[in-house]
Amino acid sequence: MPAKSVVLGFDTSCYTTSVAVMDLTGQLLEDRRQVLKVKQGGCGLAQSEMVFQHTRNMPELLELVEGFGAYDVRAIGVTARPRPLAESYMPAFLVGLGTARNLASVLQVPLYQFSHQENHLEAGLWSAQRPQAERFLLLHASGGTTDILLVQAQGQQYQLTPCGGSIDLHAGQFIDRVGVALGLGFPTGPALEKLAQQAAEPELYPVAVKAGQISFAGPCTAVLRSLDKQPAAAVALGTEYAIGKSLARCLVTLCQSEKVQAVLAVGGVAANQCIRALITKQLEAHGAKLYLPDARYSSDNAVGSAAYALRQWECQHG
Repeated sequence: MPAKSVVLGFDTSCYTTSVAVMDLTGQLLEDRRQVLKVKQGGCGLAQSEMVFQHTRNMPELLELVEGFGAYDVRAIGVTARPRPLAESYMPAFLVGLGTARNLASVLQVPLYQFSHQENHLEAGLWSAQRPQAERFLLLHASGGTTDILLVQAQGQQYQLTPCGGSIDLHAGQFIDRVGVALGLGFPTGPALEKLAQQAAEPELYPVAVKAGQISFAGPCTAVLRSLDKQPAAAVALGTEYAIGKSLARCLVTLCQSEKVQAVLAVGGVAANQCIRALITKQLEAHGAKLYLPDARYSSDNAVGSAAYALRQWECQHG
């Protein structure tokens, strides 16, 4: 039996080691991930600890890929930096980059490097019904990023131009600070979402949005000050409402100023069902549409890296 032709994807972000295998039709064959471990009560990891855990996780994930030795690898995609900027750098991504470079050299296949932010875009486009417009907004909301970017298709490539986002805390940092204060394990997103589902009504907190800029520092302080006065579930739901309303208000403003009617939302925070619903409702009220990937492909993953490698390989090989 001839070997199945595939592309590989690698991503070593701040809190997840990821490996993906995709065939040349775009079907996902393998999606292996390992979340990095944070001590109970901790609020994050140092870069040196991320590198250590990624280095330990990567061989284990590759060993879990079924039939790896039988694949005919045509190309490899890897995230090499956080954002699509020349000065963007983070040590955690060097683990995935080193693994990908080694494999590409041994297998003599092309290696395509791009940013973690573009990886989220690619995973979102692969999973969701992609916007048909040549111009749309990308919301990337996670523990390390709350960016809104204008995406412009240029042939087989996408140009990303920042146009808004948070000016202080990221949305994921807001969630984690509240979650840790509530005694939830870090990263706290899934646990806080589950807790919020127990609330009948949210505790309401202020939002701070001006044009395309969001401040989460003030709302986060207001939430933390209320912890001893309000039920934990209402606080959790109120946190989601504060984030969702802030993002929605900002996106509506930017859709109008940039004259676009489509938004693709990616990132771990964008996987939150309550936040998704709040943004969807506000955008629809103003004639815009929110495109949502499956929540699994909204959080950190290597699927976008594989999809990117496949698209680049197709461009070169017809």
